[in-house]
Amino acid sequence: MRELLWLVPLLPLLGSLILMLGAGRLSTRYEAAIGALSVGLAAVVAFTIATGFLLDPPTGAAYQQTLWHWLDVGGFSAEIGLRLDPLSLIMMLVITGVGFFIHLFATEFMEGEEGYGRFFAHLNLFVASMLLLVLADNFLALYAGWEGVGLCSYLLIGFWWRDPANGLAAR
Repeated sequence: MRELLWLVPLLPLLGSLILMLGAGRLSTRYEAAIGALSVGLAAVVAFTIATGFLLDPPTGAAYQQTLWHWLDVGGFSAEIGLRLDPLSLIMMLVITGVGFFIHLFATEFMEGEEGYGRFFAHLNLFVASMLLLVLADNFLALYAGWEGVGLCSYLLIGFWWRDPANGLAAR
């Protein structure tokens, strides 16, 4: 099951992309469902991976998965990949588990707000970025996750940008 590790950050990312592309065309019910279910499915996959990790630990107590080769020039090779060790396993479970419950809470809390789907798109992107941050196997992927978390923090803090105080908080 460890081979499905790439699905954990991908599911919230896909949820975010669907919500961004469907902005204004989806009902709030579908927006909430896509937002919460994509993170919920990621949590199910994460808990399945965790069970397999604990029952059959990988050699060296870490599992590495290369997603793609980004650059190969003059003997220098940069890859984008994920690394699962005991610490990143715990963080992955916390991010997906708590993230799912936050999404469930937000479905009711944000009901009736302008930009409901945009909020869930940002929240899903935040979860995907956090997962990339804790699962990254090198500094390049870690930096991408770090910047994604920063961007989403800005977007979520400034969500009610029409109120001047909130706009200032985002700056």
